[in-house]
Amino acid sequence: MKKHGHHGGAWKVAYADFVTAMMALFLVLWLTAQDTRIKEAVERAFRNPFSSATKESMGIIPTKNAEATHEEKGNFDSASAVQIELLRRITEDLAKMLRQEENQNSVKIEMTSEGLRINVYDRSTKPVFEGNTSEFTKYGDWVFSTLAWEIARYPTFRIELEGHTETGSPARAENYGGWELSSDRANAARRKLLLHGVLETQVRKVAGLSDTDPMPETEPSSEVNRRVTVVLKVKEGSHINESAATTKAAS
Repeated sequence: MKKHGHHGGAWKVAYADFVTAMMALFLVLWLTAQDTRIKEAVERAFRNPFSSATKESMGIIPTKNAEATHEEKGNFDSASAVQIELLRRITEDLAKMLRQEENQNSVKIEMTSEGLRINVYDRSTKPVFEGNTSEFTKYGDWVFSTLAWEIARYPTFRIELEGHTETGSPARAENYGGWELSSDRANAARRKLLLHGVLETQVRKVAGLSDTDPMPETEPSSEVNRRVTVVLKVKEGSHINESAATTKAAS
């Protein structure tokens, strides 16, 4: 009887090719059904496959303590990678734009558990407001217009505005003190943001806090407490690692 050689291996190769093609088809169909946030995340993964989706690799703001990053990783995970990337981009863009003039330590940008906190200081050497009023100086107008142009590019973030004064700030009138001044300055900032493209629906809170919330580790009477704070908040229920360090940008 004539012996036949072993044949039939070709069908295995063909079957493997078929299964691979089907998997690719299902992957394409799944991707086309996802929203923009998922598509952008997948695109970044393919563009930079060796970076892990951790806080250290996102390049937002360097941490003071690497161990703290790992300990609070759960908070970071609750905010989407897309939101983190957008906040990182805003921080970098604002730092570049606000460094066009001499550095006067007028603006400080920092990451918090809720999003991005931007403090604009009304310093005597570089005032943002005219005297003891809520009228912008030319410099203050430029700062808040610049902030508005950048923030307007990202309409998904919620915005909160806070006005602050230092302890002992002179009252402009008998019935016009720190509470009135801080409230009016927060509202002036709101109007400036809306004038330059920020959506009214983004603004969720405008508050005047007078001298009740001084900056950490500063004297309550220090002029550094005379400021307007713009907070860009991530979506409800999301949090970002609080151990992020502070980035300063000023002009």
